[in-house]
Amino acid sequence: MTDINSSPKRNILVLGSGGREHALCWKIAQSPRLDTLYCAPGNGGTASVAANVSLDMGDHAGVIQFCQDKNIHLVVIGPEAPLVAGLADDLAAANIAAFGPSREAAQLEGSKGYTKDLCAEANIPTAAYGRFTNAQDALAYLETQSAPIVVKADGLAAGKGVIIAETMQQARDGVADIFDGAFGEAGAELVIEEFMTGEEASFFVLCDGENALPLATAQDHKRVGDGDTGPNTGGMGAYSPASIMTQELIDISMRQVIHPTLQAMAKRGTPYRGVLYAGLMLTPEGPKLVEYNARFGDPECQVLMMRLASDIVPALEACASLDTSASLAGLSLDWHEDMAMCVVMAANGYPGAYEKGSAIGGLDKVDAATVFHAGTARDEDGTIRAIGGRVLNITARGKTVAQAQANAYAGVDTIEWPEGFCRRDIGHKEIAREAK
Repeated sequence: MTDINSSPKRNILVLGSGGREHALCWKIAQSPRLDTLYCAPGNGGTASVAANVSLDMGDHAGVIQFCQDKNIHLVVIGPEAPLVAGLADDLAAANIAAFGPSREAAQLEGSKGYTKDLCAEANIPTAAYGRFTNAQDALAYLETQSAPIVVKADGLAAGKGVIIAETMQQARDGVADIFDGAFGEAGAELVIEEFMTGEEASFFVLCDGENALPLATAQDHKRVGDGDTGPNTGGMGAYSPASIMTQELIDISMRQVIHPTLQAMAKRGTPYRGVLYAGLMLTPEGPKLVEYNARFGDPECQVLMMRLASDIVPALEACASLDTSASLAGLSLDWHEDMAMCVVMAANGYPGAYEKGSAIGGLDKVDAATVFHAGTARDEDGTIRAIGGRVLNITARGKTVAQAQANAYAGVDTIEWPEGFCRRDIGHKEIAREAK
């Protein structure tokens, strides 16, 4: 076996500017395989572990040129939009290995209707549904249903295009809003789903087109306020592992959801490579697919990277390799047994209108946690400023969820940023289970 420490060093480019990308950079930077790490465009935090570069992810030719100039061996695509736009395809065509699915395979996230149809084709357990391209047909379908019911914009809506309607009037209003352009192009089509009861969990696997390597489970907190109140957000915190995802449920999910998906995608001639993030509802009938994402979750990625003990680069390369003989078969990953928790600090007003430009202090005083930056920029004098909605991800480990939570909030309380806020109950369900 070749000693990885003696194998050729790689130049790696991570694309994105959020907390997910900072966490990926932080983990990749620990690899003995790494030569130089770049992040484009990056943020105020990624600059501490990678060289930030000004690249437009939408300019595929520009990204390819940069990769050729810098002899990039691997591109890790963080966000969903460039995947759906086919960046991985264009990189592969230029003989550059990219971690992330092809344009067609990324439709698992890019179109909720595409995924629902695939579930029907492959007999994957999910909510009953209807797909609609106009309000008249959608409203007619609603007349045959009862509340609660779920109305979703078909396309990418940054995690916000989902309406859980408690009444039929809310459902009708949701249909009108989506077709009236509330979510832009994402609302050209919509999906209406039955409301599933149970607790939701996030399950991540790496895929090489044929094989799937389970990563870990996590639970995200979508609502902005304590006690899971207020509007949905991109995610206010997460922890890993989620005890509700028992080994039995993981095995069932692999057998009934993940493997049939990979087989169906390969059968269509669009094999799935990259990370597959399954949002699962743990119903009384067993795990059912809520939706797929074609990238690491944010903030789930932060807790996964915090717990991963192994070098991540070989696994990323196995999924991204241009050499179709490269595989995840036989590859295993080691995990810290500790719990990990991430608390998101957001700008006041988020997810509505929020203030930009406020200075953040005290970051260098945080010692019980790791601070991943999301919506930040660094001034020339080193001042960190908030420029986004979700701004900081304070992430910590602990032997128990309660300990991980205490360490994360100790980090939060050390940071000097009166213009920011966070939820104070991340992990509350798991802590309650732990206390029993």
